[in-house]
Amino acid sequence: MNIIAWIILGLIAGGIAKLIYPGCQGGGLLGTLLLGVVGAFVGGTVFNLIETGTFTLTATTLSFGGIFVAIIGAIIAIFLYNMATRRA
Repeated sequence: MNIIAWIILGLIAGGIAKLIYPGCQGGGLLGTLLLGVVGAFVGGTVFNLIETGTFTLTATTLSFGGIFVAIIGAIIAIFLYNMATRRA
């Protein structure tokens, strides 16, 4: 997938995930972009693991299904980040 598609996928998935996930995530435009790209990898890997039973690092494509999987992956990434940075 070319860089323009990655930017579009990252902005769409990261923005929607930030709207869905409760609380304030911050990060600005670059943070949203990175969140969406990480979400595409997390979602693609989890989807591939569920579908084929093998663990391979894959990303989703710029399609409706790919955006949905990237949004789910971005929500997982926000959750994991919040768990790792939570103060006791």
